[in-house]
Amino acid sequence: MSTTQRTRLQSAFKAALAAELAQAPLDRDSALRAAATACRAVLSERWAKTQAQDAKRGAKAKTRRVHYLSMEFLMGRALHNALAALGLTDTLAEALAPLGLQLSDVLEREPDAALGNGGLGRLAACFLDSFAELGLPSFGYGLRYQFGMFAQGITEGRQVERPDDWLRLGTPWEQPRPECRYTVRFGGRVVVEGGQRRWVGGEEVVAQAYDFIVPAHHSERVSTLRQWQASSVKPIDFEAFCRGDFEGANRHRVAAEALNWVLYPDDSTDAGRELRLKQEAFLVSATLQDLIARHLREFGSLQGLGRANAIHLNDTHPALAPAELMRLLLDEHGLGWDEAWAITRQAVSYTNHTLMPEALETWPLRMFEALLPRHLELIYEINQRFLDGVKAQVPGDTALLRRVSLIDEGPEHGGGERRVRMAALAVVASHRVNGVAQLHSDLCVQTIFAGYARLFPQRFHNVTNGVTPRRWLMQANPGFSALLDETLGEGWRTDLGELAKLKKKAGQAKLQKAFLAVKQANKDKLAARIRQELGLVVNPTSLFDVQIKRIHEYKRQLLNILHVIARYQAIVANPQADWVPRTVVIAGKAASAYHMAKLIIQLAHDVARVVNSDPRVGDKLKLAFLPNYGVSLAETIIPAADLSEQISTAGTEASGTGNMKFALNGACTIGTWDGANIEMAQHMGVDEMFVFGLRTEQVESIKALGYDPRLYVEENRQLKAVIDALGDGSFANGDTQRYRAIVDKLLQVDNYLLMADFADYVATQAKVDEAFRDRAAWAERALKNVAGMGWFSSDRTIAEYVERVWSVDSLA
Repeated sequence: MSTTQRTRLQSAFKAALAAELAQAPLDRDSALRAAATACRAVLSERWAKTQAQDAKRGAKAKTRRVHYLSMEFLMGRALHNALAALGLTDTLAEALAPLGLQLSDVLEREPDAALGNGGLGRLAACFLDSFAELGLPSFGYGLRYQFGMFAQGITEGRQVERPDDWLRLGTPWEQPRPECRYTVRFGGRVVVEGGQRRWVGGEEVVAQAYDFIVPAHHSERVSTLRQWQASSVKPIDFEAFCRGDFEGANRHRVAAEALNWVLYPDDSTDAGRELRLKQEAFLVSATLQDLIARHLREFGSLQGLGRANAIHLNDTHPALAPAELMRLLLDEHGLGWDEAWAITRQAVSYTNHTLMPEALETWPLRMFEALLPRHLELIYEINQRFLDGVKAQVPGDTALLRRVSLIDEGPEHGGGERRVRMAALAVVASHRVNGVAQLHSDLCVQTIFAGYARLFPQRFHNVTNGVTPRRWLMQANPGFSALLDETLGEGWRTDLGELAKLKKKAGQAKLQKAFLAVKQANKDKLAARIRQELGLVVNPTSLFDVQIKRIHEYKRQLLNILHVIARYQAIVANPQADWVPRTVVIAGKAASAYHMAKLIIQLAHDVARVVNSDPRVGDKLKLAFLPNYGVSLAETIIPAADLSEQISTAGTEASGTGNMKFALNGACTIGTWDGANIEMAQHMGVDEMFVFGLRTEQVESIKALGYDPRLYVEENRQLKAVIDALGDGSFANGDTQRYRAIVDKLLQVDNYLLMADFADYVATQAKVDEAFRDRAAWAERALKNVAGMGWFSSDRTIAEYVERVWSVDSLA
């Protein structure tokens, strides 16, 4: 940006800011709204220019427009990102100073957009950032959740869920698009009219678009997150209203609006499952109608739709897309089957994010028949044509036919409810399917998708995840970013691969000292946050040992807590020993219906209560569980971490992106040989990571031989003492039953092999202690970690998707 352009932009911004502030009493909230509105005016201009450029691409363009469908987009706060992208951070700080306001205080007033929950949504947000940065014609598509998944509170150590009412004061970042309105149908029936099958009747809702603009940081390009809001086609039932039946008059409106209330409604009931399926169908239908309408405006016909547009499914939630696209092309636009299927296969691609069969969505046929009868017909037809092809390719292999069918007939044909396999639909309809780390992609073709990989091996490939350095280093850790500028120059800001130059400098004493100073400032900030939120005073010079992610048994927060107990017991037994002080920080939400995950949260609080109040321990060990984990909290925690816990059972974590964010900010990793940990270790040097635990093949071997977790407990005195303390009420005010479910599961089942990995985990934690004692050596190790992280930029990830999946050349 030239000096003239920057001056003009700053002047326009100041004028818009002044106009907004003139309309409301001055405080941090009005300053936030004014700054956001002023930024949005600039971003809207860039959005219009970007759309105009993309519309002129023409039929011969090599890059297709990407439509990225995801049930989650965990965007975080927008103002800081917008100011950084526009180069207006100092301008706003200068404008606020005479008003007696600090920029940092204003930034803190913005709520996180509650549009996602965990790694899936944060990955999607990183991708939108890279779409803009790389100038990729694109739209992200999601739902405009009013209350998020939930806001997590803690009462007496237990998780309590409440609505995350982030829109209660409105949001200045949204741009309503009243011209983008589409009708979505549920229920009804299929009829034949003039030889054409039509879906009629049932319930109709309107999808209204709201746009959230994501700016590039080194150009004027932007990306768009288009969110759908549902409303009823019909106004109130006036007759019912006049009769005094106010609830009945409004019932259909409530049913429509419920589609946007909550991310991932509790699916432990039929009503919850039905709402979730409707949400997915709503997202897919509105998105594909929008795509087709845009394509027709630009090209005039549906010819070439698949070559001009990529439809990417972020996990299995939007897997209904192939069936809906076929419905629209066949029923609404009159194409023949072969032409419609060719377009669908060209357009659709799919990323899988899990190896767990239970996480691959399936839906009962009865539910499909009730809500989506036309889609069920189309899925039957897709399945029949696909299976006919399999029979021709592999004659006589009926077992393979059963494994790859889109319809799960139930155990032994009738032992269970018949269901539609959504991942199977996504795989069969896609021209490319990928996992998100090399191990994950390899295991996909060896396990859950083995039958499909046998039929079309060329369809499967790997694209390892990445994170955007703009939010997760430049914004989250400005002190370290400035140090990198001083050490490497600013080239790393546009090419993260430049971080590799840090490896040769990692042994420099001056750099190590500066790095440790930046880290300490970040730790001081987190310690202050812990004291403010929990009333807990922690030693800011202690080793900050951090695990922040969704609470799930396979992510093994419980293993972390078992180590805290073991460490606590050892300190109490020998308080005068030369202990390395450690502060363990855990954060994350448990799904509202996930009893075991919620029990683990309660255990963390009970252990913290005992450990933190024991005078024999002092500041040698503290445990802090920070509630309501989200992007903004992560931006405070990650730069402060010394040790990153990435301890999933080998073969269960698809990739992880938290592991990348921690390492990028100079935390060392203790982790299993799982997900992207493996590739991180290979890039930074395996010796720079604290690797422990069974490998994937060892996990499989132990389970095949008959795993008995009790043997590990009986053979390890330290582990037995930990399990006994859980069972005898030592951490439950004497209540011996509170954690009986955890003890029984660990001793009798232990699906995720905590007992088998415990000894190596504890021994590796001792190696962490010894390494941390030598501060210079620790700094050198941490800097080498950072040096190896250049490859893990989401810019590289998106460039690989473009090359292999989203370019026209990838269709050849």
